[in-house]
Amino acid sequence: MNKDTPASDLTRRETFSHWTPVTIRFSDQDSLGHVNNVAIVAYVEACRTMLINKFLLQEHYPNLNYVLVHIDVDYRAEFHYPGTVEVGGRIERVGGKSFTSGYGLFVDDKCVATSRSVNVFFDTVKRESITPPQEVLDLLAGAI
Repeated sequence: MNKDTPASDLTRRETFSHWTPVTIRFSDQDSLGHVNNVAIVAYVEACRTMLINKFLLQEHYPNLNYVLVHIDVDYRAEFHYPGTVEVGGRIERVGGKSFTSGYGLFVDDKCVATSRSVNVFFDTVKRESITPPQEVLDLLAGAI
């Protein structure tokens, strides 16, 4: 993987214009007392859905959605209940049928995890991957 440029460094708050705050629940802890890896993926999911859904234009394309086909997470520091984790999200790449998004999870000013996901556009009626309308691709590309 290429080294991140400052504009795409997921450990830096200024990389993101979209933010989703998530309350850390007591049940998000594991036996070691820190937030569990499964909870971290759920925090990324909360941000991913808020970030991407605004680009789908579902009022015009009600059958257009996306499916997650790959996710990776780099755990950078432990963090604990109680509190709030702020998840920054950004679109990083747009292809013909898929796109990549990146995330940074922050507690106060500390980056505790980063993540990238690959999503494929999906027709909810046909139940298959599709090439979305050009205006959706343009909206996503404009967010890079």
